[in-house]
Amino acid sequence: MNTKKLLIGLTLGLSTLTTQAIADDPKARAIMEKVDARDDGKTLEEDMTMILIDKNGKKRTRNLHTYGKDFGADEHRIMFFKSPADVKNTAFLTYDYDKASKDDDQWLYLPALKKVKRIPSSDKSSSFMGSDFSYFDMTDRDLEDYDFKLLKETKVRGHDAWMIEATPRNKKVIKESGYTKTVGIVRKDNYVLVRAINFMRNGKKKYMDIQKLHEQGGVWLADTITMTTKKGKRMVHKTILNFKNIKLNKSISDNMFSTRRLEKGL
Repeated sequence: MNTKKLLIGLTLGLSTLTTQAIADDPKARAIMEKVDARDDGKTLEEDMTMILIDKNGKKRTRNLHTYGKDFGADEHRIMFFKSPADVKNTAFLTYDYDKASKDDDQWLYLPALKKVKRIPSSDKSSSFMGSDFSYFDMTDRDLEDYDFKLLKETKVRGHDAWMIEATPRNKKVIKESGYTKTVGIVRKDNYVLVRAINFMRNGKKKYMDIQKLHEQGGVWLADTITMTTKKGKRMVHKTILNFKNIKLNKSISDNMFSTRRLEKGL
């Protein structure tokens, strides 16, 4: 993701900044800054099951093993597909940079081609491995790219929460993400974004829901996440992610997070 600061002339730049200052809600931004700063561990290793469900209810299941590690303020993540046979040994690597002006890097290894493919920014709104998650969804969003607005206070599964709207500050962010805006729900007790509606450029909506989560060593971790794509009220496709065998803050070698390791596999 990028923070776009290309301003055509000083007058346009001042106008843009003024508009953003008026549109942005300081209380909503303060909440989102706490969401962004929430401790998610130094390292994370886990098994993940990805269930793909089409509009007719037909299911496909994929099994993965994933690793994540902090590199200073940046975060690197790698995931390996273990089964079924048609995706086995496919691997995905993300370098999620804290610096808003620096593009996140993503690579996909396709064993059939024996080739590592870098994911360009122009492709990040496309589907990740046939799921309802996009390549853009696989990285954290830069707060500087959005204006935030606190819509209301609400409840989610019995917990007090805030409903916050995030609007991209420029067309380039919309093009890269594929989203014109997002409405999210943040729990007050732990600052976890547990639900979100992503409004897509094509008129569809994607509904994210962390259906189950738990606290481990002071860190809140997801057990089950769903992402459902809808056109109107009709479900187009759904993805369920289940996580288990979670290992938090265990030693993971830096060498795990390289394009060479993508090719080598588990």
